[in-house]
Amino acid sequence: MLIRLIIWLIIAFLVVFGLPRLLTELLTIGKIQTIESANTARVAIVFGAGLQRDGSPSPVLQDRVNTAVQLYKAGKVEKLLMSGDNRFVDYNEPGAMQAFAISLGVPQEDIVLDYAGRRTYDTCYRALHIFGVKEAILVTQRYHLPRALFTCNGIGVKATGVAADLRYYRKYSRLIWNTRELPATTVALWQVWFSHPLPVLGDAEPIFPSEN
Repeated sequence: MLIRLIIWLIIAFLVVFGLPRLLTELLTIGKIQTIESANTARVAIVFGAGLQRDGSPSPVLQDRVNTAVQLYKAGKVEKLLMSGDNRFVDYNEPGAMQAFAISLGVPQEDIVLDYAGRRTYDTCYRALHIFGVKEAILVTQRYHLPRALFTCNGIGVKATGVAADLRYYRKYSRLIWNTRELPATTVALWQVWFSHPLPVLGDAEPIFPSEN
């Protein structure tokens, strides 16, 4: 009886969490590119990934910004949309991302800040509805790209992605990230296909006004 229960629990886990992850991987085949092979788009969307105690970008976030800067310098994009969390006075992801990008040689006028990108869904939704982004290159680590691509494309942003894995990440960290992606991907499918939650919005701030 116990063995049967365990088997059913494993099956339920795979259906609820494993299948959505597999589905997003399949749906995004061919949409993940390298800096060299990436198609051009006017905007790269960079997802927040936490700050260090001194307020500077975490190593993971540094890699995301660095990858976006390389896309910019390669002429693949014209603007960088830095999206992150700024709910607290002493926590400003987009500001830290901007400062780091500027230190790498990107002009401030080519960096756009989204202070309400609290989660992947919010970033994609606001990119379209606040900043008028209809096509973009998404910049984040490989483990996160399938969910990010599924979400943005499902919301209406035509997106491809470039993986920002510029260094070796500890096995423990990679295990945590990939494990967390299982429930997060299930939630993403529910949000995109069924619940359609509204994130924090505001006045439209189109990056390219003439296109909107």
